Amino acid sequence: MPRDLSLSQHTIHENLTAVTKALISELELFSEIDSTNTHLMTRAQTQAPSGCVCFSEMQIAGKGRRGRQWISPQGQNIYGSFLWRFSDASNLNGLSLAIGVGVIRALKKQGVSNLGLKWANDIYSDGKKLGGILIEVTTHSDGSASAVVGFGLNLQLPSNIEAITQPYTDLQTIAPDMKVERNALIAHLLNELLPITAMFEKQGFAAYLNEWREYDCLMGKAATLFVGSQQIQGIVQGIDENGLLKLLREDGELQTFASGEVSFSA
Repeated sequence: MPRDLSLSQHTIHENLTAVTKALISELELFSEIDSTNTHLMTRAQTQAPSGCVCFSEMQIAGKGRRGRQWISPQGQNIYGSFLWRFSDASNLNGLSLAIGVGVIRALKKQGVSNLGLKWANDIYSDGKKLGGILIEVTTHSDGSASAVVGFGLNLQLPSNIEAITQPYTDLQTIAPDMKVERNALIAHLLNELLPITAMFEKQGFAAYLNEWREYDCLMGKAATLFVGSQQIQGIVQGIDENGLLKLLREDGELQTFASGEVSFSA
């Protein structure tokens, strides 16, 4: 897969739809940053509006799940975040799952196949992690919320990064004939993700439930769910209408979970 040599405002902008252009209030590009999520979380505190978007060539303190670092080598992948403000903080259940659907849509439109979604925030292919989503929400006293939606996507990674402790893959491996370059792919991702986010309060997760289930790569698999210090083993039974994970535990009880991290064998 060809890569652009650097992030480009012009190339990203020329590949955006009119709808997406209207949703973006500001687009920032960095050669290096601590974390795109951290940057926009800080900006959210200074009344930055919905639609602030940023990408970086490299993150020196990228955020992953459960406080892990997201490994972010220079210029080889996509690291980005955007800020959105919601009037009702109670209506955000399933947002990260809907964002996952948006990432799949964008990749499929570029001819990428063999994709899956791993509850709750990961993009997978052939049992290996291709990308991840991290949404950080701040609620306010009036019941509103500001959310920073962060996403990383592996484009071209060495095969022996010791700091990554789980199986991973990249687009160069799974779609070597893919022609779209990095800046254009960023635009195609925004074309899916920003409209989903802008409409989420009105549509909710119900609009994405069936599509998410089509890509569920955990369904029917034996797995261990980590919730805090707890480890719960069972067979994954998919998700319910609210996006909660259903796990048939070893004792025969079917239990739902709103959060946690799943470990499984492909």
